[in-house]
Amino acid sequence: MNETSATYDVAVVGGGPAGLGAAIALAQLGAKTALIARRAPYADNRTTALLGGSVDFLGALDVWPRCKDNAAALQAMRLVDDTGRLIRAPEVRFSAGEIGLEEFGYNIENRLLMAALEERAAELAALTRFDDEADAVSPADAEVAIRTGQGKSLSARLVAGADGRQSLCREAAGIAVTRRQLNQAALTFNVSHSRPHRNISTEFHTPQGPCVFVPLPGDRSSIVWVSAPKEAERLMALSDDELSEAAEAQSHSILGRLRVEPGRHLFPLAIERPGQFANARVALVGEAAHVIPPIGAQGLNMGLRDAADLADLVREAIVSGDDPGSPEVLKRYDSARRADVLSRTFAIDIANRSLLSDFVPMQSLRAAGLHLIGSFGPLRRMAMREGLAPSWRPTRKIV
Repeated sequence: MNETSATYDVAVVGGGPAGLGAAIALAQLGAKTALIARRAPYADNRTTALLGGSVDFLGALDVWPRCKDNAAALQAMRLVDDTGRLIRAPEVRFSAGEIGLEEFGYNIENRLLMAALEERAAELAALTRFDDEADAVSPADAEVAIRTGQGKSLSARLVAGADGRQSLCREAAGIAVTRRQLNQAALTFNVSHSRPHRNISTEFHTPQGPCVFVPLPGDRSSIVWVSAPKEAERLMALSDDELSEAAEAQSHSILGRLRVEPGRHLFPLAIERPGQFANARVALVGEAAHVIPPIGAQGLNMGLRDAADLADLVREAIVSGDDPGSPEVLKRYDSARRADVLSRTFAIDIANRSLLSDFVPMQSLRAAGLHLIGSFGPLRRMAMREGLAPSWRPTRKIV
């Protein structure tokens, strides 16, 4: 990917999984694409559960075959009420086979997914890589001018702002964002264990938030432990032996003896959403477009749907000879993403609030709802399908 021109159909700012996915999809369909992102070693050992169409999307990009062998299939999911409250919900089990699937998706370490994305991106002649950061983004009537930190200049008819929570692209486009900090933090780490996980993800609901054990290849799992900030900090400060014991106790030893692997991450939880998903020749992708708690494995899956929808609309515009950054295209992108993002954000927020609530009628309502889902097959199957991807969303194919 050599820098051969300063003018592009699309410039993607940000090189996380959603940004790289968008850049690959756009370049693969023939759009002249620039990717402005640092090549940095991805040492983070966090994982992502790729659900629904995410695996199909990555397969269409020729990314999934490069990392599939390093992922663990998710064939069943258990929800266990571990609140200890007087009114508790019954256990709910979701099985992929019940809706005709071999698995709901796969869990993979982010660094391995990133390596596959970077490898594929390097092969595309239509993709020019600027190993740099955007220093200034300046939308105008006909194009967006971008200056990098190293002083290079380029322009594009459309910018995909995949530059995270503190998005420079979002600010440049004049898009306001609503933020709400949650009184929760998530501790993430990986463990090895003495019993097989049998490709079952188990989520324990505690009074402070969910603690989920998600399969990794072999006798290993990733853990996302949501709790009150002070409790999360206490867990973070434990020794490996102490955290291993705490995680084993939280899991009720369903995986046998646990052993914490190196690498832990602690981050506060928040909900963020923009007033618009596109404006002034800028379309938001990934965490620039939505920040939600790590509940239900929705974050990156929504980001990949951002990428797929944007690439699909850009392809339609280019084939029709239209401007991919026109107000009409941006309006269609905003419409395509709004219902998906807002409905997921609302559902996750309500589920989280109902778990944390000390209001007994709310606890009763939550327990009744989970009982209904667990005992009524059609409702359970609908919940599984909607959890994977919105049924009303068109299937996007990147050719």
